[in-house]
Amino acid sequence: MKAFIIDRYGKSEVGRIAEMPVPNVAADEVLVKIHAASINPIDLKIRTGEFKLILPPYRMPLILGIDLAGTVVKIGANVTRLKVGDEVYARAKDDQIGTFAEFISINESAVAFKPKSLTMNEAASIPLVGLTAWQALIERAELKAGQKVLIHAGSGGVGTFAVQLAKYLGATVATTTGTSNVDWVKKLGADIVIDYKTTAFEDVLQDYDVVLDTQGGETLNKSLTVLKKGGKLISIAGAPDPQFARDIDANWIIKIASFLLSFNIRRKAKNKGVTYSFLFMKANSEQLSSIGELIDTGHIKPVVDQVFPFESTKEALEYAGMGRAKGKVVISMIKTL
Repeated sequence: MKAFIIDRYGKSEVGRIAEMPVPNVAADEVLVKIHAASINPIDLKIRTGEFKLILPPYRMPLILGIDLAGTVVKIGANVTRLKVGDEVYARAKDDQIGTFAEFISINESAVAFKPKSLTMNEAASIPLVGLTAWQALIERAELKAGQKVLIHAGSGGVGTFAVQLAKYLGATVATTTGTSNVDWVKKLGADIVIDYKTTAFEDVLQDYDVVLDTQGGETLNKSLTVLKKGGKLISIAGAPDPQFARDIDANWIIKIASFLLSFNIRRKAKNKGVTYSFLFMKANSEQLSSIGELIDTGHIKPVVDQVFPFESTKEALEYAGMGRAKGKVVISMIKTL
């Protein structure tokens, strides 16, 4: 099969299309013929080796890619929920990545039925960003109707989904974005849209219950100032915290590093009477199924910026890495198959 692989860690120059063996199917796995995959920031960080210490050790050559939509073509002996011919979508587990390819063998527990209302390209854009928003706002924040939430980068992949989900939950939604996207993000459902190029969000927002940080750095620190006492700062871009290290059963080096790296932001949060937590989302077919229901009932719509053919995967990665996409960048396998 054709796949986009890396032979070593590196930046934009790393990666090529190559012939790879079709993966074997274990008892609890399904073989999926991939129709489309989407690009996430984690794909770029895996390519550079930035996440080597917190993800499973990968053998080279490594097939990149985490999100997929496709059709089941073979099932393992213990698979009971899925059958050959099912149209599915998934966020591959950390030890089973490889969606920039014609086929992938993936654990049944990570796979959900594709939303019926979506094309394969649209469905492939959903899993990671949908699960991130769900686990941040519903699981971690327990966001409720009437509460106020700030979601940074509302025009990005996670942001476009999180804004819609928060609005569905009945929250008052504020977000940040660039000048050209202000009106567009309002149409997604945001109540307050702040142009970060002209306005400092910390100067105009206050007494928020939740902040979902997707930027890290100074944005993360400034986000503390908009929270009311008892508020929650949840970051997917800040420093990993000790709870994250425990959740992944990290070795003692990672546990110490997580404690030290997040010490300042946790101390600042505690002094303000709020909490800080780092979220590294996990594959979950049940949550994907719930997300699919929200999509099929019209509460959430996918946002796809651009679709690249598989032959242009390297160009797609470069484009996604620029950080200017509105929503998701998708790679289509259809023309290759």
